Amino acid sequence: MRGGQRQVMLLMQALREAGHECWLGARENTPLGNAASAAGFLVYGATACEVWRRSKHVTLVHAHDARAHTIAAIASRCQFVVSRRVAFAVRQSLASHWKYRRPARFLAVSHFVAAQLHSAGISREKIDVVYDGVESHACFGEWNSEYPAVALASADPRKGRDLVEEAAGLAGIRTVFSNDLLNDLRRASMFVYITRSEGLGSAALVAMSLGIPVVASRVGGLPEVLGDPSGILVTNDPPEIASAMRRIVQEPDLAHSLIEHGKRRIAECFTKEHLLRRTLASYGRVLDT
Repeated sequence: MRGGQRQVMLLMQALREAGHECWLGARENTPLGNAASAAGFLVYGATACEVWRRSKHVTLVHAHDARAHTIAAIASRCQFVVSRRVAFAVRQSLASHWKYRRPARFLAVSHFVAAQLHSAGISREKIDVVYDGVESHACFGEWNSEYPAVALASADPRKGRDLVEEAAGLAGIRTVFSNDLLNDLRRASMFVYITRSEGLGSAALVAMSLGIPVVASRVGGLPEVLGDPSGILVTNDPPEIASAMRRIVQEPDLAHSLIEHGKRRIAECFTKEHLLRRTLASYGRVLDT
């Protein structure tokens, strides 16, 4: 599952633990739908007909991506909210204007995304910032500068794999491009998250929670995650990225400082409990009106 799908699963688990019943609308045979079904949640087809039929029997509908937003705007028979995770601007077509007037509230994944929603004409009073949460994980032992760097194995050109490859070559640091982040971070000297577009950066949160130093692009919502001194923020310039990577392996005191501040940052702002509390507060603003 991608980061946004993992957040849906994490939120549903937190809501259930807090005593709330959740149903999930998802496409058939998808990673999220399969995971939710295996965890005991009711999963039904994510179609307008199903939303029309089932929304009569629920308190609130929560749409988590653009397709779900469209379906809810067309078919929901109760109030609905929309999570907005992406960093690109809202379209300005007539259809988009109609669609974005429909939700009762927006849950923006960062202040950066909230500002984009506001710039598209959505009232600040309808926008809540709800950061991603991350489950607590046991750290994997002592940090070791001889471990490779880890980066995401994304084919998305916005994610900057080309910049990481060039920077790793300049730094002379072996880099693993991961499709299994939790496993590969077990033996990582750092996590390098270079991207041209980012709403927040849930992968960086995972690395920080595991005690791995993070080098990340100063774009989108990432500065809200890696406020100094929780990580090293860089421009998307390969020599600058390479310099930051070398600093981590050559300056153990810096690496350990980033690790400690990163874990503290997670505990202060990005736990599952924070995600649940902020989401329920947003739901409450809808249901109390």
